[in-house]
Amino acid sequence: MVVSAGLALLVAGGAVLAQTTSDTATEAEGDAVVPFALPKSGPFAPSEINIENDQAITDWFRSAHANAAAEAFSHWDDEGAINAACATCHSGEGFRDFHGLDGTEAGVVDGTIDVGGVVDCGTCHNAGLAEISEVTFPSGLVHPVQGVEASCLTCHQGRSAGVDVKEAIADLPTDETNPELRFINPHYATAAATWLGGYGAAGYHYDGQDYSGRFFHARPVASCNSCHEPHTLEVEFEPCLTCHQANSPEDIRIARQSYDGSGDTSVGIRSDIMANADTLLEMIEAYTNDVAGAPVIYDGTRYPYFFADANGDAAIDMADGKPVAYNSWTPRSLRAAFNWKLVTADPGNYAHNPQYSLELLYDTIEDLSAPLGIDMEELDLLR
Repeated sequence: MVVSAGLALLVAGGAVLAQTTSDTATEAEGDAVVPFALPKSGPFAPSEINIENDQAITDWFRSAHANAAAEAFSHWDDEGAINAACATCHSGEGFRDFHGLDGTEAGVVDGTIDVGGVVDCGTCHNAGLAEISEVTFPSGLVHPVQGVEASCLTCHQGRSAGVDVKEAIADLPTDETNPELRFINPHYATAAATWLGGYGAAGYHYDGQDYSGRFFHARPVASCNSCHEPHTLEVEFEPCLTCHQANSPEDIRIARQSYDGSGDTSVGIRSDIMANADTLLEMIEAYTNDVAGAPVIYDGTRYPYFFADANGDAAIDMADGKPVAYNSWTPRSLRAAFNWKLVTADPGNYAHNPQYSLELLYDTIEDLSAPLGIDMEELDLLR
């Protein structure tokens, strides 16, 4: 009886132990992170698998933010890691590191950021974004943000501002070449910098001039996501038709006057901005040739974009098989090139802040007109 009782107790205990272990395993399975959306049993067809937010994921996967093969994300592949200065915006991991969303110190990328990352879901869908209340711009401006605005304004603000140009050319003779000067690149896709206008001070501001501030569109269009579908990144044009009669965003125009001297107000304001940008680039080239005595050639496909043409043969100078970067900048040409690049670096400048873009172009053209002997009245431009 004692043995039987002992066996019974042992069996009972074993049963309890087995049940407890089974329950624990079940709970562990329930808490486990499942890396793929798979049904519990098959056979099955992929189309039958229900994936939450599948359309949003599909849209994102086809967007520029997810294109891992693009230069914006593959530039560092041979190096094996992304430079800390670039990682904030060229990797979701770097973005979270910079803002301290991964538990590290905010305001700096202090870890090694591996290549292969993109602007992933966690860049914009992170609960920690609610804790980010401000973003600092290259000009030194500290701008308040809410939620996902932090992602957009962090990565579309550019890398430099007019204050950097002012510092570089301070106290230097305006029209004398200086081999120590180097092109200052505002960077790319600078939508946030354009949007904040003179308030954000992204451009080189000429003394004595006032600049339009942040562009306030009629409500409810008040944020990046008001116009851009957040996953495809495409502009949702249909809401524009509520107020604008146009065939595309590029065709929208409110101004009744011509800014580029053409007198044509039947085209979108983008046309005026691009025409003045073309005029400015031509004047930069004329200035480097006629005033500085050192012709420059612009090539937008390779950094640093402005290259030397010492013999004036319209071909970029080469040394050791590499193009020679332009190193005959004067303070006047350097600030002109910076403003031109800033305006043209934002393909949506006509929507983000057309007035600020036109002001920067006009003032820069006017600055170059004097040494070139060009009459601004004959150009018939408007600021």
